[in-house]
Parts: sequence; structure tokens; C-alpha cells
Amino acid sequence: MAGPLYSADDYKAALLTLLPRGRVWPKDPDVAQNAVMGGLAETFARLDGRAQSLLVDAFPPTTLELLPEWEASLGLPDPCEGPDQVLQQRRTQVVYRLVNTGGQSVAYFIGVLSRLGYENATITQFAPFRADVDCADRPLYGETWWSVWQINLPDLRVFEFCADISAADEPLISIANDSVFCVIDQTKPAHTTVFYTNNP
Repeated sequence: MAGPLYSADDYKAALLTLLPRGRVWPKDPDVAQNAVMGGLAETFARLDGRAQSLLVDAFPPTTLELLPEWEASLGLPDPCEGPDQVLQQRRTQVVYRLVNTGGQSVAYFIGVLSRLGYENATITQFAPFRADVDCADRPLYGETWWSVWQINLPDLRVFEFCADISAADEPLISIANDSVFCVIDQTKPAHTTVFYTNNP
């Protein structure tokens, strides 16, 4: 939670300055007006801190307290991610749901894989063998290979603990590889078949 922009002492000094002048408005530390202004100042400082937290929570990449509301609005958490998700995963899903426009191109799926943490992933496309186009050493793919593609995942999906964006009870490192199959199955064109390999 973000702290207040101004402290309770700052608010108390401002409130005392705003009081009228005169003998019936003393500003000495031991008088009732001073104690009342101190009580009001604590409330103002607390409200200030809550306002600062709202500025942080209004943006999905930094949200903390409003993360459940963001998730509920976007139909999250994603069952593909599993039940034990770290804070980074949850925030990443919220941002992705907000900016994702969908697509069927190689570039789109490279973006999906990048969002899942596979920065070096590539995609291989296949086509049926053509005698007048392909060389003799090319595989003899049939007509059904028009709808087959392959995802090459050379690296693991790793979430490392970061002091400024992770929660206190989270592990120092989290590896989540299985969710890529679920996500791709949800987003790929229905008529296509996807293979996976660890090769670059």
C-alpha cells in the first residue's frame, strides 16, 4: 500500500494555520484545539494514503488491492494457469486480457508465447510437398499438413521473485510450463493441429 503524500504532522500544521486568530483559538500543544486538529490530521493522512494507493491500483501492471476486482471483471483467473499463481502471473493475465485483440498470424502467436514467458519461441509452418517447387530432400508432407504447425520452445517459463512486484510469501522462483498447451489450445484456429518441440 502506498504511503500518504503528506504526513499527519503536515496536515496538523496546515489545520492549525487555518484556525482563526484570537484568545479563544490558542494553538498551544496542550489545548483542546490542538488535540482535535491532531485527530483530524490522522484521518486526512490516512485518506491521503488510500488515495495514493488508488493511483497505484488503477493501473493493472501495478495493482495489488484491486487485483481481485480486475480479475473478476475480465473472467480471471485463467484455468490454464492453475491454482497456484504468483502475483506477476496474475497481473500479466490482467494486462493481456485488456490489450489482447486476437489473431491467427504467426506474429500474433509469437506475441502470445512471449506473454507466457517464452521470449525465444519460434513457429514452424508446414506445407504439402510439391514436385515442381520442393527439393528432393524435403519431407513428403500430404495435403493435411496445410493445417499443421509447430511451436519451438527452447526455454523454460520462469517467474523470478522481485522485491518490488512479488508478494512476501511467494517462492524465489516459479516454473510453469504446462499452461502453454492449454492457452494455445484455447486460441489456435479450431481446424489446426499443433506440435511442440524443445528445439530452437
